[in-house]
Amino acid sequence: MPYIRVTVSDPDLPPARRHALAEGLTDLAVSALGKSAARTTVHVHPVPADHFFVAGRPVHEATGAHVEASITAGTNSAEEKAHFLTGAYALLRETLGILPPVAGVALYELHPESYGYNGITQLAHYRATTGAAVPQESP
Repeated sequence: MPYIRVTVSDPDLPPARRHALAEGLTDLAVSALGKSAARTTVHVHPVPADHFFVAGRPVHEATGAHVEASITAGTNSAEEKAHFLTGAYALLRETLGILPPVAGVALYELHPESYGYNGITQLAHYRATTGAAVPQESP
């Protein structure tokens, strides 16, 4: 059940680019992390360019971008997470063009007792659907 937020320093980001980011990040959550597309949420958050800084200076010559994805701890291998990070950065470059020297991608791994949806923790979801406490990390 990933929640993915992508912040982009372009308040006028065209709908087609917003859609491309949402679709691309959802596809990447499925292909790289093995997540369900139906349970993946992407929030595209455009901000004014003068709200995005690198090294304390506004980014003018590039589109600033940062991706943050929340996933359940222990459900993905280091290789899967690296694949997501690499793919998300490539998607940003492909969709947004020139990026600043620092365009980040972060995965936040949240404990299944502290993360959930529709009022149900991930732990309760896993117990109800599989009888297991938490899915095992992929090999």
